[in-house]
Amino acid sequence: MGFHLEFRHLRTIKAIHDCGGLARAADQLHITQSALSHQIKGLEDQAGVELFVRRSKPMRLSAAGLRLLRLAEQVLPQIEAMEKEFGALKSGRAGRLHIAIECHACFEWLFPVLESFRRSWPDVDVDIRPGLAFDALPALLKGEVDLVVSSDPEVLPGVEFIELFDYAPVFVAAASHPLAAKPWIDAEDFRDQTLITYPVERSRLDIFSQLLGPAKVEPAAVRQVELTAMILLLVVSNRGVSVLPDWVVREVKYSSDYVTRPLTEAGITRGLYAAVRDEDRDKPFMRELITLARQEARKLQQA
Repeated sequence: MGFHLEFRHLRTIKAIHDCGGLARAADQLHITQSALSHQIKGLEDQAGVELFVRRSKPMRLSAAGLRLLRLAEQVLPQIEAMEKEFGALKSGRAGRLHIAIECHACFEWLFPVLESFRRSWPDVDVDIRPGLAFDALPALLKGEVDLVVSSDPEVLPGVEFIELFDYAPVFVAAASHPLAAKPWIDAEDFRDQTLITYPVERSRLDIFSQLLGPAKVEPAAVRQVELTAMILLLVVSNRGVSVLPDWVVREVKYSSDYVTRPLTEAGITRGLYAAVRDEDRDKPFMRELITLARQEARKLQQA
């Protein structure tokens, strides 16, 4: 029939060893002494050897019993750790939170959020994947990521877009630039300009998706730059103009030698969203991250 060893057998061996007798071990295991005796007898019958030296007081393990004790001391702590981990997952204290970001400028806003989150939720596995390098929303549907930061909400079955905050894409130019004298900037104003942008697809840049694309206007040149501070340095040096989220310009505060102007007379307003799967929406750590993100956004908007 073979030797069928169960976790309860290992717990029994360790309890009897630690307690030195059946009565105290039975109390520790919350079973009767009779049931404990039957369990030991059944285990010895399976093993074909005695596991205890019964004529000794306190009750001692035999050589075979000591081998099982060593196994119990190796295995039981791992089982207890796994039980705690599963308990944390069930209660929402632990889990996985892999984030994809479709908004290039959002790295500067998100890092302080994640630092606060990490201190409160140390058992949550947090990772960031630049959503600019792959299709983030399909990855969310496949379970490859758990949250997508996006400014382009869609109707997707099983996905909820939770609004984090609104922002305005604004025109940025050197204070000495001719367009700085205008109260607002229209699409035609970009036709003879060098436009400095982040190195992402045009469809993910507000200036193209919200203004230049619909107006069918092409700038004289487009220059891609990775860092916000470098974009502002080039703008101040009159190497081109840019369009950035208003909160990014307030946060960086690079120089006083540039101005910002609204896009169009009415201005353009955009929203930033956290896209999450419906089943993850109410996880405690997910709710906490969204709360922290909104709090950080308010700080940026008030800066």
